[in-house]
Amino acid sequence: MDTDVLSVPHLDIERYLGLWFEIARKPMRHEDVGARDITADYSLNEDGSIRVVNSCINEKRELEQSVGTARAVDESNARLEVSFLPEALQWVPFTKGDYWVLKIDADYQSALVGEPSRNYLWLLHRQGHMERSVAEEWLNVARMQGYDLSDLIWPEQSGAVYPPASA
Repeated sequence: MDTDVLSVPHLDIERYLGLWFEIARKPMRHEDVGARDITADYSLNEDGSIRVVNSCINEKRELEQSVGTARAVDESNARLEVSFLPEALQWVPFTKGDYWVLKIDADYQSALVGEPSRNYLWLLHRQGHMERSVAEEWLNVARMQGYDLSDLIWPEQSGAVYPPASA
């Protein structure tokens, strides 16, 4: 691939915090293809890092949650590293994943998130539904940056929100 993956020049972390619904994603080995009602909830930790709570209903119809920590890796705040390992193990190499905000709208209602290898991608929205034509416009940003979206998953979203995982 000849082009680099580009993130937005600046992300206002305070505005990015809160609940996001997953509208579309590339497959991930640790998430069921049939998972539904997928959300990500971001909040600020006392040390300035970001608490990440991912929730979904898995293929067994059970609530599944994972809690992680994200930290900005540059002054743009648009490129983060995320780890879902216990804090005591987060020092281990290769336990963090890249989380780059590729596009965000002015009102912080929609976001496209990816990473430099183009293996992972998420289209997030503050509501559980996004018009397909609008979603496709957002996904075109990923296509223009070299993402193969032939395996894109569009999870079912009922709009349900599940309680956050305990701290």
